[in-house]
Amino acid sequence: MIRLAVAFLLLASAAQANISSSLRPLPREPLVAAPSRAVIVEVSRSQLAPRRSLRPEMRGRVITKGSNGKARANTFGQQLQQAFKKKPKASKSNMNAKTSKRVAKGLQGSVCGNPNIRGEKISRIPAKLRGCGLDNGVKVTEVSGVALTQHAKIDCNTAKALNAWVEKGVKPAVGRRGGGVKSLKVVAHYACRTRNNQKGAKVSEHGRGRAVDIAAINLKDGSSMTVLKGWRSAKNGPALKKMHKAACGPFGTVLGPNANRFHQDHFHFDTARYRSGTYCR
Repeated sequence: MIRLAVAFLLLASAAQANISSSLRPLPREPLVAAPSRAVIVEVSRSQLAPRRSLRPEMRGRVITKGSNGKARANTFGQQLQQAFKKKPKASKSNMNAKTSKRVAKGLQGSVCGNPNIRGEKISRIPAKLRGCGLDNGVKVTEVSGVALTQHAKIDCNTAKALNAWVEKGVKPAVGRRGGGVKSLKVVAHYACRTRNNQKGAKVSEHGRGRAVDIAAINLKDGSSMTVLKGWRSAKNGPALKKMHKAACGPFGTVLGPNANRFHQDHFHFDTARYRSGTYCR
């Protein structure tokens, strides 16, 4: 009996030793942890706000020294206000003053208040004959960019009429021929005399500074359109007749080769006015 019990104990211990030294691999522990449940945490807006405000803070006072050694203090806010401050509108008086200066500058060397009429004022010309004389006269050297071969002593009304005729009559009639108009051949302006220098005749408008005589249109290429030779020619006649017609209106009297024997070689223009209107021949 005792032997049987001892044998049983020996078998049991051998079996236990065999189990602990078995060659079968044991299962490993898992390398990846099992997923855990998500936890939702409520956060208020105040907790998400930055500790400091993102709005730029006003800078402190900046002290600078000028050339005079005195300190000047300005805040950054004041500098911004000055930078974006609208400039004050110029007053009407200042604008009018500037405009007047520009106008005066443009009128330098001109007369009769027109920048296109170049010349100078002249002293009063006394009368040698009854009905002659010129008050507030000017000596015109150029009109509308076209020179006068003689500086014409006339009044401002006549100067303005001459300027208008050149701009609206002479230039369009000539066009690009000969490179354009260079000058006007002036053969008479102020002269205290009778009409057509006839004894006993009335005083001419030349004696009042209200007339000017033109004998030719000189072109930039050196050629000329003369009234004497060109009026009845096929080449220059049409243009000269257009000029003659264009003068009727700006001037009160317009005389040419068709008027009489005294005007075969020039145009006579004056600013005398008649009740019947402009006299054109």
